[in-house]
Amino acid sequence: MQTQLLTTGAQGAAETPDAAAAAIAGNGAPSQLFTTLLVAQIKNQNPLEPADPSEFVGQLTQLSQMEALQKLASQSAGNASLLENLQQLALGAQVGSQVSVRTDSVSIGEQPLVGRFTLESGTSQASVVLSSATGQQHRIDLGPQAAGDVGFEIDPARYGIAPGRYAIRIDSDARQAPEVEVSGELLNVKFSSTGGTLLQLDTIGEVAATSITGLQGRRTTSR
Repeated sequence: MQTQLLTTGAQGAAETPDAAAAAIAGNGAPSQLFTTLLVAQIKNQNPLEPADPSEFVGQLTQLSQMEALQKLASQSAGNASLLENLQQLALGAQVGSQVSVRTDSVSIGEQPLVGRFTLESGTSQASVVLSSATGQQHRIDLGPQAAGDVGFEIDPARYGIAPGRYAIRIDSDARQAPEVEVSGELLNVKFSSTGGTLLQLDTIGEVAATSITGLQGRRTTSR
C-alpha cells in the first residue's frame, strides 16, 4: 500500500509539470528544450526516494518564470511592431510636408538648399562645402558665427552649382565637424521588407526615418 501511494504521488507530480509544460509548448525551441529537460528530471525521480519538496517547488518556479519571460518577450515584440506601424502611419500623413533630416549628402536641383548646423563654440569663419563625385568643390562662406544654431540657404544659380548629387560638410577655423541638417519636401514613404522605414526627400533622396530631426509642416502658398 505504501509503495502504491508513493507511486501515485510520483505520477501526480509528473502530471503537474506536464500541465505546466503544455502551457509554454508554443514558445519556441529554447523554451521547449528547457521544459523537456526539467520535466524529464521530475518524472525520473525514484518514487521511494522523492526529491526534496523545496527542490520540486523551485523547479516549478523556474518553469513558471520561463513562461513569464516568454510571454513578456512576445508582448514586447508585439508592442514594437505596433509602434512601428503607428510611426509609418504618422509619416505617411506627412507626405507633402517639409522635413529636416541629418545627412552627409544632398541632391541639388533648381530650388535653394535650406539647412542648419550647431556650433559648440564660436568661429571667425564657417563655410558650407559641397563636393561632387568628380571632386569639384563649391565653398559657401557664412562669415563669423557664434556658438549655437547656424542656418543657411544656398541658391544653386547664384553660386553656379550644377544639378546633381553632392557630399556636404561644414568647415570652420575652430576645427569643428558639426552634423548637417537639411530641409526638404517629403515625397513618399517606403516600408522596407527588413522592417525599416525609408523617406524620399526632394533635396536629399532616400534616407532612413531615424535621421529625422524635425517636421515643419506644409508650405503656405500666397494667392
